[in-house]
Amino acid sequence: MNREIIRLALPNILTNLTVPMLGMVDMYLMGHQDSVQYMGAVALGAVIFNFVYWGFAFLRMSISGIAAQSYGRDNQQEMTLVLQRGLLLALLGGLLLLIFQIPLANFSFWLLDGTTEVKMIAKEYFYVRIWAAPAAILLMMFYGWFLGMQNAVYPMVIAIIVNVVNIIASFIFVRYFNMQAKGVALGSVLGQYSGLVLAIVLYFKTYSWTFPFYTFRIKPLVNKMGQLMNVSGDIFIRTICIIAVFTFFTSYSAGMGDVTLAVNSALLQYVLLFSYFLDGFAYAAEALVGKFYGGNDQTKQSMAVKRLLYWGLGFAVIFTLLYATTGDFLLSIFTDQESVILEGRKYLLWLIFMPLISFASYIWDGVFIGMTASRAMRNSVLFSSIGFFFLPFYLLHSIMGNHAIWLAMFLFMGARSFSLTWMYSPAVKE
Repeated sequence: MNREIIRLALPNILTNLTVPMLGMVDMYLMGHQDSVQYMGAVALGAVIFNFVYWGFAFLRMSISGIAAQSYGRDNQQEMTLVLQRGLLLALLGGLLLLIFQIPLANFSFWLLDGTTEVKMIAKEYFYVRIWAAPAAILLMMFYGWFLGMQNAVYPMVIAIIVNVVNIIASFIFVRYFNMQAKGVALGSVLGQYSGLVLAIVLYFKTYSWTFPFYTFRIKPLVNKMGQLMNVSGDIFIRTICIIAVFTFFTSYSAGMGDVTLAVNSALLQYVLLFSYFLDGFAYAAEALVGKFYGGNDQTKQSMAVKRLLYWGLGFAVIFTLLYATTGDFLLSIFTDQESVILEGRKYLLWLIFMPLISFASYIWDGVFIGMTASRAMRNSVLFSSIGFFFLPFYLLHSIMGNHAIWLAMFLFMGARSFSLTWMYSPAVKE
């Protein structure tokens, strides 16, 4: 079981780590401009795309779990139709984002705090990067489906190409063409479309057996669309709550000034680094638990869950020790602005213990997605975001200042971990 977990988790870890690494490169490039405002602007622009892309991530999660269950039942027609439904919805969503980009930008920047200068730079970033949306959402569908097919290698290869192209292009546009925030946005566009082309090539290369199962008839396509939409609806609510937490975190930071925004954005990159790392095991959980759940093998499912939690705890300890011993170096990677480094030291303790309190939430997410137990995931995040993020923050921010937002994030992660642990046994019996 451990070998099977590592076979799926390792490629997914490599896949996921390219995402925060890309954010770190963008932060580095902006942190070495002539103003701290560039760091804040890219963080502000990126939070809008986190909102948008995480908003569509419910489709990837739904498809991963449903495809894995179809794989466990060896139902080739349903495996194919799961992908076809997802790609149709993704294509529609990407086109709608391009059509309504101006209202989306106006609403987003009205909602978010930030100085006028920071918002002007962030808008330049937004109007370039939005053109990557169709490719990014279609790639989510391919990632989820490949994983449901127990193939973690293709998402890894695609993600590496996406982010290598992105990083190289961003570096060239910023350093040699002086495009600043627009440069890192254009790098994202080129990276996403490069990945989409590669995903299509790999799909045609390996999964030609699916071609006879595609259909243009409405009835087979909508036959199980209800299951996809029910699961997707719960996961959508769950995802919106998480987006609300992280968006509020960045928006509040922007309202506290450019230095606080830069500090919180930099430290948040390390929170995301751990989450993306551990999501490699969560994705392994989606594939394995989905397969065992679909095949009605409760013994192997239980064994997989225990092993996954052990792996999560082990890496949480490693990351905690890593963050505790690196200290100032974590901040100095992103910027040479002394004001940011000095202010950031005050909040390092929150970062150090975040992995220990949060690791179980990431593993459980994968387990519940594999079982398509979406209601429990929805209820857990609603409970955690309202009761343990927003409520503590509003009670304490006038007393604790910026520490209040970090405490709220810490409590939110802990509440998700404990509530999902408590909900697992009832979910299995449903």
